[in-house]
Amino acid sequence: MNQHQLYINGEYVESTSNEWIDIINPSTEEVISRTPKGTEEDVEKAVNAAFEAQKEWEKVPSNERGKIVRKLGDKIQENREKFIDLLIEEQGKPQDQAADEIDTAIEYFYYMSEWGRRIEGEIVPSDRPNENILIYKKPIGVVAGIVPWNFPVFILARKVATALIAGCSIVLKPSQQTPNTAVEFTRLVHEIDGLPKGTYNLLTGTGSTLGNALASHPKVAIITMTGSVGAGTKVMEAAAQNITKVNLELGGKAPAIVTENADLDLAVKHIMTSRLTNSGQACTNAERVYVQESIAEEFTQKMKNAMEKARAGNPNEEQNLDLGPLISQDRLDTIHSMVEKAKEEGAEIAYGGKPVDREKGYFYEPTLIANAKQTMTVVKEEIFGPVIPVVTYKTIEEAIELSNDTEYGLSSSIYTENYHEAMKAVNGLKFGETFVNRENFEAMQGYHAGLRKSGLGGADGKNGLNDFLVTHTVYMQYKDE
Repeated sequence: MNQHQLYINGEYVESTSNEWIDIINPSTEEVISRTPKGTEEDVEKAVNAAFEAQKEWEKVPSNERGKIVRKLGDKIQENREKFIDLLIEEQGKPQDQAADEIDTAIEYFYYMSEWGRRIEGEIVPSDRPNENILIYKKPIGVVAGIVPWNFPVFILARKVATALIAGCSIVLKPSQQTPNTAVEFTRLVHEIDGLPKGTYNLLTGTGSTLGNALASHPKVAIITMTGSVGAGTKVMEAAAQNITKVNLELGGKAPAIVTENADLDLAVKHIMTSRLTNSGQACTNAERVYVQESIAEEFTQKMKNAMEKARAGNPNEEQNLDLGPLISQDRLDTIHSMVEKAKEEGAEIAYGGKPVDREKGYFYEPTLIANAKQTMTVVKEEIFGPVIPVVTYKTIEEAIELSNDTEYGLSSSIYTENYHEAMKAVNGLKFGETFVNRENFEAMQGYHAGLRKSGLGGADGKNGLNDFLVTHTVYMQYKDE
């Protein structure tokens, strides 16, 4: 069993705590590694190292930074199979989903590396003669990146590649449940040339200790966190001490609208994919389905038929699975309690509804809840598991209103072959993303951002990169000779 170290200022070091966290394989419940339980003192060392490295890294020409970012993508590609195995072991994704995540992370490093020559400022007209107004885009400074357990490699890439190409140093904190892939990535960072010591640092430990210390540190310029609303609230509170910028992707309660003009087979296919991917543990997954009354019975039967074919299992040993385990016993218990409460509130369990009968692992059946109502907990609160509640509606206007009735605002979707319905939904839905006739998953050249309690700022593309840059305006006067 591996026992890991922290990585600070280009060196592997022990934590000052001498305490450890056991990492559990969610498929087998076995301890697979141990990571240090980092302290506030460790945070101080890492941030100070990043702060000093920032002075050197931001002076490296952006096209040279791009070469290093691409080199990191190459290193992951060279170690692709190892990353897939580590991800399956620590997080429980099925083989094909784990491979997709690693490949997307590789592509993310490649994509961001190409921004090296695309970071642009502006020249704007002055109201005065003999003056130029220059608007520069410069690195914001030290980035504190907090990565969740549900996509530990892809979101690592999203934070690290963006920070580095922008000219920022970074202190990375992976989830205490899935740090092994970040540890392996750190080994690759340690091997490459061209990155000043301290530009990249790795801390492991609990969010309550490290997250608070990072967010409240005066030398951190931006804290970018993907996680729960509760954790995001605490980060904002800590960041407020120094008016530190926050970039937060938090929860989601994505609605999927299915109209009587939808291709039902397509809708069932993509909604089930969106719900069962990563065992439903994704902020963008379809969390509630609104189906027009006239097709509700047919849709429900088709979804039930599709769920009956879904295979759950241990991805460490089995191939061609639709879903693996949940991340922990706590998640399993929480999801089951929500399903049981839905039954108490009058909903019907059309399929599933209980943990999978296995000797080990945190597995839950794909679950379809019919006759759900807008007021039910399973419709109002984030499930984060393989459970789909179905609510019926009469008109597209009603469906849009029900969809917007949430404290979240990340993703949404609609299934219809009617152009007018699609446009009405696109213009009426109050979410950062709307997917039309396709599964819920964002493109790296787009912009992944939410409204309301789904977060602040965003990621991906030009707009995501801009969150790691600051604007510096220069008023330059000159004399006539």
